[in-house]
Amino acid sequence: MNPKKYIFFTGGVVSSLGKGISISSLAFLLQSRGYSVTILKLDPYINVDPGTMSPYQHGEVYVTDDGAETDLDLGHYERFLNISMARFNNATSGQIYYEVIQKERRGDYLGATVQVIPHITDAIIEKVKYAAEMTDVDIVLVEIGGTVGDIESLPFLEAIRQFRLTLNPEDTFVTHLTLVPFIAGANELKTKPTQHSVQRLREIGLQPDALLCRTDRPLPENVKQKIGLFCNVSAAAVVDALDVGTIYEVPVQYADLGFDELVLHKLRLGKRKLNITGWRTKVERYKNIEKEITIAICGKYIELQDAYKSIIAAFTHSGMENDVRVKLKWLNTENLTENNIQDELADVAGILVPGGFGERGIEGKLLAVRYARENKIPFFGICLGLQCAVIEFSRNVLGIDGANSTEFDEDTKDPVIHLMETQKSVKVLGGTMRLGSYPCNLKEGTTAAAAYDEISINERHRHRFEVNNAYRSRLEEAGMCISGLSPDGELVEVIELTDHPWFVGCQFHPELKSRVAKAHPLFRSFVTASKTYFNDKNQQS
Repeated sequence: MNPKKYIFFTGGVVSSLGKGISISSLAFLLQSRGYSVTILKLDPYINVDPGTMSPYQHGEVYVTDDGAETDLDLGHYERFLNISMARFNNATSGQIYYEVIQKERRGDYLGATVQVIPHITDAIIEKVKYAAEMTDVDIVLVEIGGTVGDIESLPFLEAIRQFRLTLNPEDTFVTHLTLVPFIAGANELKTKPTQHSVQRLREIGLQPDALLCRTDRPLPENVKQKIGLFCNVSAAAVVDALDVGTIYEVPVQYADLGFDELVLHKLRLGKRKLNITGWRTKVERYKNIEKEITIAICGKYIELQDAYKSIIAAFTHSGMENDVRVKLKWLNTENLTENNIQDELADVAGILVPGGFGERGIEGKLLAVRYARENKIPFFGICLGLQCAVIEFSRNVLGIDGANSTEFDEDTKDPVIHLMETQKSVKVLGGTMRLGSYPCNLKEGTTAAAAYDEISINERHRHRFEVNNAYRSRLEEAGMCISGLSPDGELVEVIELTDHPWFVGCQFHPELKSRVAKAHPLFRSFVTASKTYFNDKNQQS
């Protein structure tokens, strides 16, 4: 049996250079050559997972099928590779320290002084090995979060240094993603930030095999020669990672530059035929789409769009399949009022209310739901968006003025949304929501069933509150269709309106399962309906 190969991605100079996109793109190219791959994200923060972190701190929390709350980069991995990640594909400092301390308390270390080296670094290495063991793959790619020089990242980089010593040189590859800025005043590309970043990496004991240089223009050969000379790599291994119009161009760019071939050569793997023709065609067609529709995202984290990373991606995938470019209009629902909502939503072809927590901005979301319902504009509610749709319908159709969720008003007389029974005894917040993939049965003849083209589905959840069954019959009698239920019939998973062209709310998060290879059925159907609404509206005018 051939030994597994390991590719490590580090980053320097600044954060947000796109390690997640870069590692996903390389993994996709290797996969497209017939190699099986998986990706592990190592996050240096002390939180056990991002589940209790504010979106302002960490962006979106990505949920896997097995219920892990993980880093948003796992979303990139899944979307590019069209495979599902799991709990073992993400590890944090918090998890590792917690596990080491538990072992110490049990006496597993037999009285030894517990230290970063070897105990923490050994635990990190075990995470890498476990990811390799849990998947029958040829290549394990490992992304180390943060930037070189961060105190938090040091144990991870040290662990990788130690781990590589146990392997043959041809079984590992280190890629360092760095920045080569263009200084307009000097009219010059500057290599010094990259030089210093690599210097810090080498001080730790890691020599990069290749440098991915983020830049807004192609690197001249003399610049590559300079970077290679001072960073101790071949100029051929200095790869200019250019800014692109869509992240899905990155694999095409890397393929054209031969980055994957460089990696395969170092790992002594055969250069099997690369087959990305379908991907190229889809990306090129999307780049040339001229028709555009505007869809409003009515939420409260709009100034930090990383909080809706998977929703943005799902609209891109759906646009690709509908031959339309989806322009997103970000509306802060704290600022939506009766006086301005018509002006704010007059130009949109669809309205989406995403998931979220807390009372802030709720009244604005309810206004957006009502506007979509009354004006027959395609509406999509996700998680909290479904709950807002139920509250709005209860207030303005059923005439229950005080209808609310116990999340916002614990003493409401009409809790049309309330805490799940299984959540009432929960005291610890982290990792205790209804998390992961659950089955759902759809009602035949509904919008949801038509979108999926099947009635038995599985979707990922992240919530504590649900529709109150005591109000279900009244909702249905008034025209709200309960089109999706848990197999036992106890949990409302999907709702629709029977007198509306396209009005769907789902308790799960469909955006988490949208892929470049196949857009999520509900997002595809929603964009199709929005496109139809836009065309009809233009014809009437």
